[in-house]
Amino acid sequence: MDPVVALEIGTSKTVVLVGEMREDGSLMITGKGEHPTTGIRKGEIIDPESVVNGARKALAEAESGSSVVINELVLAVTGGHIRGTVHNGTVPVGESDGVITGGDIEEVQELARAVNLPEDREMIHTINQNYSVDDHEPVINPEGMVGAKLSLDILVFHGVRSLLLTTHAAVGRIPMEIQDTVFGGLAAALAVLTPEQKRSGAVVIDLGAGTTDYIAYAGEVVACGGSLGVGGDHVTNDIMIAFNIAQARAEKIKKEHGRALIPEVVDPPRLALPAELGFSGNVVNLRSLHTVINARMEETLQKIRRRLEDANVLTRLGSGIYLTGGGAHMRDITALAESVFGVPCFTGKARHVLSLKKGVDAPEYATCCGLLEYAFRTREQDGERPGSLLSSIFKTLLGRGR
Repeated sequence: MDPVVALEIGTSKTVVLVGEMREDGSLMITGKGEHPTTGIRKGEIIDPESVVNGARKALAEAESGSSVVINELVLAVTGGHIRGTVHNGTVPVGESDGVITGGDIEEVQELARAVNLPEDREMIHTINQNYSVDDHEPVINPEGMVGAKLSLDILVFHGVRSLLLTTHAAVGRIPMEIQDTVFGGLAAALAVLTPEQKRSGAVVIDLGAGTTDYIAYAGEVVACGGSLGVGGDHVTNDIMIAFNIAQARAEKIKKEHGRALIPEVVDPPRLALPAELGFSGNVVNLRSLHTVINARMEETLQKIRRRLEDANVLTRLGSGIYLTGGGAHMRDITALAESVFGVPCFTGKARHVLSLKKGVDAPEYATCCGLLEYAFRTREQDGERPGSLLSSIFKTLLGRGR
């Protein structure tokens, strides 16, 4: 297959990966480009020109390193406006003997996907969950079963149309054609989870700078998912306010001294900060620093816990929770997650990724690796190249996969 290019315009960093699918199913990363992002807040574009300039530089770096001329790409989208909601369709079985046929399945799929969203929202993905026959227990494939009616639950991911189209327009100004558009949380899960983990139940939480995406699998299907407009930048802002320091210094302290849990003993207990332009010298109590970080991170994870409880999946996570994104590097974050969710938590890394460039399987690249896998899977399922930008936003994605 021809190479695929993935673009993730994050709140703090824009990442581009160029990948090829090998015969054994592994992804070979042949190019990589990165550039600091400016012009985005909470995953939403506030300065298109800055976003376009940063994306161009990341794409140019990836193009140079891979010797591939980049004209089109697969794009990740995120933001607190993205939601996942469940919709149902029910049809009578067509055959007089009550045997369910492929035609019945197509009919119920079409009905379930005929979702009436508010005018300001756009569909991103529809994902089949479970069928049921005559309201009995859920089934994966009802063809050949006997019943009077067939039902299907689907999970619909949708976002604010104007925000999605603003992102598409920015990429179009690079200029670059968008092959497909994918919710970033779904891409991260595709990269990290195995089929066994999906079957036994697992959650992927992508801890970004401006957003926190999550996807939950239960019984091999995507049970729920969505995005919060809160991330690592909010932790940095809390530190700025708590200790009256500049943003750059707050970010540095967070990375070098931050912890998601509050330890009993902190050694050394304090950090002396010299004066800088606009800010006087200061002494930061590191226990207080950890308290500030813990409060924000626990609040964020508790919000996701409540959503998992509402979807009735928290008790069905046999494989635990996997943390991706740059925030997965924070010390004690998996321990904090375990205390919040009450299940084992791990740092998630992309599977089956090969690269001459070190660290591409790190948690912060999970979304881009998942974009590549999504694109190659789509090609295999369709037998052809994915559709245009406007058609791809309506693409149906099956929750199951290898």
